[in-house]
This record gives sequence, structure tokens and C-alpha cells, in this order.
Amino acid sequence: CTRCLDACPANAFVAPHILDARRCISYLTIELKGPIPRHLRPLIANRIFGCDICQEVCPWNRRFARSTAEPAFQPGSEGIATLLLDLIALDDEAFRHRFRNSPVKRTKRRGLLRNAAVALGNWANPAAIPALIRSLHDAEPLIRGHAAWALGRIGTEAAREALQRSLSSEEDVWVREELAQALQARD
Repeated sequence: CTRCLDACPANAFVAPHILDARRCISYLTIELKGPIPRHLRPLIANRIFGCDICQEVCPWNRRFARSTAEPAFQPGSEGIATLLLDLIALDDEAFRHRFRNSPVKRTKRRGLLRNAAVALGNWANPAAIPALIRSLHDAEPLIRGHAAWALGRIGTEAAREALQRSLSSEEDVWVREELAQALQARD
């Protein structure tokens, strides 16, 4: 069966029974502590904490899976865009409070907001610009760099102006590189 190989959005299965974890969205969004490679960011789409597509399409898993009525496992009623805009605005205290007893804490705030910035960049809606501009001023370089990438994906004049302003004052070398790349994204 090759269903997982065919369904993986990041092509992480390089051959049957061989997974390149460096491409796996679960690895990228949960375990990776640094920047997500630029070429993989679009493949993440709006996933901010893992990806179970390989598990969902597996006929072996589906054979034994049972539906549940447990409310904690039901889809939320809020839209993904609203969730992303809420997440990108979390400060340290709000993150700790919201995810106090949750596995999401594994990503730490910097990882979750990095992931939210990538998802907002993939959404590419100008409604995300104010939140992403605020993220350009976050104390964490990982968040600033991914917010820059997201603004580059959106590419409006307001996004470009914010990127240019940040580039003139940013001191972190990696974030400066992300800002410069983002400014070139739509040229």
C-alpha cells in the first residue's frame, strides 16, 4: 500500500518504509526548535501542531478506528483564521495559561507562534497584516523571522512597508536575512 506516501503533503516518505523526518510536518511543527526551512513552509498549509494525514489514510488504522462522541475530540467551532490570529497574539503568560496542561507546551511559545506565522503566511490574507506586524517586534527572533516570511507571502504595500521599517532596525542576522528575502518575494 502506498496511501501514506501518496497523501503526505511534504513528501516526507522518500520510499516505502522510509520517512525523512526532516520533511515531516509533525517534526517541523512540534520537534524542530529552529527555523522551518523556507521551501517547506508552504507545504505546512494551516497546520500548527503536527499532521496525521498518514495515519488518517492508513487502511490498517481505519480498520480499527472507532468514532467518538467525546467533546474534547470534536472539531472546534471557531474558524482557523480566528484561531491563528488569537495564537499569534499570545504573550508568555497567556501561552502558559492557555496550554498549561496541554502537549502544545512542547513547542514552547516561540515554536507555536512560529507555526502560526507560517500558517498566516499560507493563508495570505491581508487581514493578518496587523498581527504579523506586531510579531515583527516580538522579543523572540524565531517569531520575528517567520512573521517576516508571512508578510512577504501576503505582499501588499502595507506588508512591504512594515518589512522595510523592520529591516532598518533589526539587529539579528538571521531575521535580517528573512526580512530581505521577504522583500524580494514579490519582486
